[in-house]
Amino acid sequence: MVQLLKMSLFALLLLLLSGIDDRQQLLAQSNSVSADSQRYTTPLILHRADPWIYRHTDGYYYFTATVPEYDLLEVRRARTIEGLAEAEPRVIWRKHESGPMGSHIWAPELHYIDGKWYIYFAAGGAEDVWAIRMYVLENSSANPLTGEWVEKGQTKTRWETFSLDATTFEHRGTRYMVWAQHPPGYDGNTALYIAEMDTPWSIVQPQVELTRPEYEWEKQLFKVNEGAAVIKRNGKIFMTYSASGTDHNYAVGLLTADVDADLLDPESWHKSPTPVFKSSVENGIYGPGHNSFTTTPGGAVDLLVYHARSYKEIEGDPLDDPNRHTRVQVLRWNEDGTPDFGIPVPDNAPTSPEKR
Repeated sequence: MVQLLKMSLFALLLLLLSGIDDRQQLLAQSNSVSADSQRYTTPLILHRADPWIYRHTDGYYYFTATVPEYDLLEVRRARTIEGLAEAEPRVIWRKHESGPMGSHIWAPELHYIDGKWYIYFAAGGAEDVWAIRMYVLENSSANPLTGEWVEKGQTKTRWETFSLDATTFEHRGTRYMVWAQHPPGYDGNTALYIAEMDTPWSIVQPQVELTRPEYEWEKQLFKVNEGAAVIKRNGKIFMTYSASGTDHNYAVGLLTADVDADLLDPESWHKSPTPVFKSSVENGIYGPGHNSFTTTPGGAVDLLVYHARSYKEIEGDPLDDPNRHTRVQVLRWNEDGTPDFGIPVPDNAPTSPEKR
């Protein structure tokens, strides 16, 4: 704390003595020092997988994630990252008792598009729980914890096959959707696809495959590429994704494209041959993945949001184990402008009554 105070005072002294015009840049550097020294409570939120944190223009952080029962969607908000842990979640939608959207309610994401809120999520059928498809809800209220959430239906793709983990981002006036889907005839599970969107709940063809499991680290337990998230920095578009089964093998990969590239051309994307974020035996954190990105309140420091467990061995199906907890840590940047994910930080708070 004393060292941090000295650094902050030094930054202010430079402002007074140097006479430089670019005061905002210096203050941003000072803020970076403060945020980079911050250690968030880890895990931040218990029993919440596939975490999504969005910092809105109203000054609130909004949080949604998969609940262990796989039966509903909830949203909470707080003024700070730490405040999300104690914020009261509001259930905004429950699974259907029959038909589509009746089971396996997974991986919700909350987006604000053209003055309305949208939640993208995956769901299976009540009678066929593995008929996983992508769906969208809409809310026109200023506060997504209030108002009415309207079902906009299923996001249709080229094939009527297992599909999930939709995310969306805008680039130079075009909105894109990225998702995971099982391509017909594939002997594995899912690949990642991208397409342009014509509404916040629908895409236009063609859909283009960006990646499918090819390296051994992507094919452990299951052949999976899923859970994409996008961050644009330093003239590049970085797209993370998660691979392998949801046990300790789960890890994060990275696709990179230039901001001037054709994002619908698979050749525009470079794929890292090794995971950029994976289990840390040293720190006792296993299966990190299905991440999202947010920033500190001033926007000066990027944050990595992800889930992971505090133990390696799992009895039975990993999907039946509820102890994927939400975690947040600073995302650093290398001198060449690429992200440095580091390793999962160790726990500094109790995890679960079932296992610690």
